[in-house]
Amino acid sequence: MANGWTFVSNHGHVLVALATDPDALLREVAARVGITERAVQLIVADLESSGYLTRERVGRRNRYAVREDLPFRHPLEAGVPVGAFLELVRGSVWPPLPVTGPDATAHPAPGRTPP
Repeated sequence: MANGWTFVSNHGHVLVALATDPDALLREVAARVGITERAVQLIVADLESSGYLTRERVGRRNRYAVREDLPFRHPLEAGVPVGAFLELVRGSVWPPLPVTGPDATAHPAPGRTPP
């Protein structure tokens, strides 16, 4: 992030983090997203009040569930359910695997040097 912006907002990052690890502590989510724990708390409150996230108390911990059937909020993406975005992210392989075969030297994986 050389110039400080990303394609996904912090709300989106928190949603992805909790969708992939519903039992995560908010402190862990904050570390993964790169924001403060207080910022995560405010985002979780936004997501809960909007119905995108539910919280269930399990012992002394919380378990979060994302309403994947709800659409994105902005009119440009309003026809896309949140679950489609999450599936896209969940299907990703990170870090990228190296390219093998005849094109390996022409297209090395990011951060890797060709053999």
